[in-house]
Amino acid sequence: MQGAPARPTAPAPPATGARERSGVSVAGVATMAGSGLSNQVGAAIGSLAFPAIGPVGVVAVRQYVAAAVLLAVGRPKLRSFTWRQWWPVLLLAVVFATMNLSLYTAVDRVGLGLAVTLEFLGPLAIALAATRRRVDACCALLATAGVVTLMRPQPSTDYLGMGLGLLAAACWASYILLNRTVGSRLPGAQGSAAAAMVSALVFLPVGIVVAVHRPPTAQAAGCAVAAGVLSSAVPYLADLFTLRRVPAPVFGLFMSVNPVLAAVVGWVVLGQGLGGPEWAGIAAVVGANALGILTARPRCGHRAPTPSKGGGG
Repeated sequence: MQGAPARPTAPAPPATGARERSGVSVAGVATMAGSGLSNQVGAAIGSLAFPAIGPVGVVAVRQYVAAAVLLAVGRPKLRSFTWRQWWPVLLLAVVFATMNLSLYTAVDRVGLGLAVTLEFLGPLAIALAATRRRVDACCALLATAGVVTLMRPQPSTDYLGMGLGLLAAACWASYILLNRTVGSRLPGAQGSAAAAMVSALVFLPVGIVVAVHRPPTAQAAGCAVAAGVLSSAVPYLADLFTLRRVPAPVFGLFMSVNPVLAAVVGWVVLGQGLGGPEWAGIAAVVGANALGILTARPRCGHRAPTPSKGGGG
């Protein structure tokens, strides 16, 4: 599930010889694959704690872990923040919390693969809205067809779960836009760290209430912490490495594979099998994103990709 800290920006990879580029590429690809797999495995492990503490309890623990990681890396100077800097940070904190809660609740209702695929519509919509090319219109139609396939009416269709997945998508889109604003007003990861801290503080009483009314077992607590580490800490630190070695289009293309990874991990770890129509819908959404990236016009230099929340997504 993509639901974690914003990806750090990084300079373009330095120009090197073909042999060195090849070695760096292998390292970058391996790191991206490991980051995506960690993200989805973390979400799957976190869902194992749902029966004991529910999605709310798991999300609370994940918020704490994300805050600890980002505060250690970003080290925000909170006392120097102005109101012009604080208001987008506070909005980012609300969006961050809502995004993770809606996504994990969707995972509980419709499964990991479908929830992550629906959530992925957020960054896809942002990318397609930024251009006016015919190929992007085709990508939008392809993605729409995928969503219609996933949400086709059936007696067993969980529309609430699907709606929560779409809410997570809207939150991810808002998260991207807010991160751009925060990044322009605060240096480094200070804004993201402050937002994660506020989000964790909001979830502190929630976590206490959950612990009192549904005391977690050691196994449930361990699963929740593992979800925070694998879906927040590992992807964030991995991307610090990746974005210095991999061009933005390549990173974005690998990001698009996350719904497939989520579906596979959901099947292997949680036994959440998908039928042919579901796989077709996932393939349509992933294909729309990949097509948009592969046909994008080249720009001068490389820019870091749109921030991802690293969710399990």
